[in-house]
Amino acid sequence: MALVTLSDVSKVYPGGVTAVDGVSLEIADQEFVVLVGPSGCGKSTTLRMIAGLEEVTSGTVAIGGRVVNDVPPKDRDVAMVFQNYALYPHMTVQANMAFSLKLRRRELGLSKADIDKKVRETASLLGIGDLLGRRPKALSGGQRQRVAVGRAIVRNPKAFLFDEPLSNLDAKLRVEMRSEIKRLQRRLRTTTIYVTHDQEEAMTLGDRIVVMKDGVVHQCATALEVYERPVNRFVASFVGTPPMSFVDGRIVSRAGGLAFDEGTTKIPLTGGMAERLSGHTDREMVMGIRPDAFSVEAPVERTSNASGASAEGAARLAVRIALVELLGDRKDIYMTTKAQTSLVGRVGARVSVFEGQELTMFIDMDRVHIFEPGDTGVNVTFVRDGVAASAH
Repeated sequence: MALVTLSDVSKVYPGGVTAVDGVSLEIADQEFVVLVGPSGCGKSTTLRMIAGLEEVTSGTVAIGGRVVNDVPPKDRDVAMVFQNYALYPHMTVQANMAFSLKLRRRELGLSKADIDKKVRETASLLGIGDLLGRRPKALSGGQRQRVAVGRAIVRNPKAFLFDEPLSNLDAKLRVEMRSEIKRLQRRLRTTTIYVTHDQEEAMTLGDRIVVMKDGVVHQCATALEVYERPVNRFVASFVGTPPMSFVDGRIVSRAGGLAFDEGTTKIPLTGGMAERLSGHTDREMVMGIRPDAFSVEAPVERTSNASGASAEGAARLAVRIALVELLGDRKDIYMTTKAQTSLVGRVGARVSVFEGQELTMFIDMDRVHIFEPGDTGVNVTFVRDGVAASAH
């Protein structure tokens, strides 16, 4: 069993620089978990502590139920794929893939024929069987990446560790390789921990994603949960392309309930949201709006939603179109209001909007979030006991 457990793990470098601060995670056997966050958030350091390439300052790392804090990397039974491939330039593809097995041949009880068979089977799995006689300099970036992955697979480890393995590839090849990595993981059923700064890559690959900032885990959940129910403003801003728009304002009382006053317009809140925000009246708050919550036409009235509450239509907001980006089947539109300088909406490609146009946009109020002020302001759209109260 390849359960990987981190218990209150921290890494402090000389001089008091804290790279990882009290991270606790449990990664189930055969699970694919992605660590994601901006540069310097501690995700690669966390991965390297699991691999044994960085010492743990405090806390424990366990693999398969065994604490490995003091176990050398070669004895942790994990395989790591690096960003720069780390292939031996003087060796052929076959020699690169067989190298770790040859080092442990006696320990594993493998003959030369066994190793050769394992390498050929893995190369065939990755579609590089015809490249075994080449050296790395004769390979493309995608082929080198496949060799690096193959070198990890051939060992049949307890866990695969990937440290931004696709960052050196072009956009098209990245999409192809991430699909291939996920397919391989499903086929091999090996616990996998993957590090990336690309939130789209994280959402498409992971069974769960772990969003980190400043060495701290801010949220660990499925991609859909993180996208629809971000715990704070940082997570909401980091996950999603284009990012969520944020509107500063106040919660104010109005006839029949509460509204969000953004400076020029009082946006009425739905009944369920107003109930949850009743204790925040007359306080500075931030409204978060996903691009696809905007529309040029009022959303169709719904009789119910995911939480069972009645949908109450949409709010109106007068905007001016500053920029339109056509992206095939959709358009991203950048908008301003008299009070807000930057809002981003997403509409269909055939929707008629143009730069300089002034119009009324509709906001689906069942899909907005209200945050406390600050870069990591808590999302107060949900009940604090962990049960979602939003009308998503």
